[in-house]
Amino acid sequence: MAKIEHDEGESYSRSLREKVFYQIQNDILNGVYQPGDSLTEKKLCDELGVSRTPVREAIRQLELVELVRSIPNKGVIVTGISEKDIEEIYVIRMMIEGLASRWAAENITREELEELKEALDLQEFYTLKNDIEHLLKLDSRFHDILFRASKSKPLIHILTTFHHHIQRARNASFESPGRAKKVLEEHKAIYEAVVARDADRAEQMTKEHVKNASIMYKRVFKG
Repeated sequence: MAKIEHDEGESYSRSLREKVFYQIQNDILNGVYQPGDSLTEKKLCDELGVSRTPVREAIRQLELVELVRSIPNKGVIVTGISEKDIEEIYVIRMMIEGLASRWAAENITREELEELKEALDLQEFYTLKNDIEHLLKLDSRFHDILFRASKSKPLIHILTTFHHHIQRARNASFESPGRAKKVLEEHKAIYEAVVARDADRAEQMTKEHVKNASIMYKRVFKG
């Protein structure tokens, strides 16, 4: 874990608290800390190079999102994201991510359409090069633009959180043979529907995209 950089007067600022929270959260979601691992304030302070206050506040936030749990006489224990959590997130995504694309088709701006096209063109380029690292970033960027274009703060928050929480599962399924090319085709279909302002088709294509992602996750993680 890398130490967190901060300005001299920033020790107890909101900015530093957020950095500490997101760093520990990412380490939990990316498997640096496994379910059942114990988190101690001193160890986290030493690893991150910060004082106890932002670490203590980050742990409280992690409890609120149920990534850790305080157990009497045992301390703070990592709960993480279970296989059941991931499966349920995919089911919920299938129900609501289509809505985000529907609203994006109705509300997207010209600038957002240009951003979406740029992300799609780059995705096609890196698909040909089979550059998974860049493709994973572009996959997130494509969806982030769609979420933003929906003009719905609740949807943006929920779906961004869901995407982040299943990042490891998304990464692993993305690396399976043929998936990158299939994702590109699915993104193109969503983009074409959004450009045409066809809300029904945008919703349908997105639901199929998430369904396919769920199927791929089960194949990769459950054989």
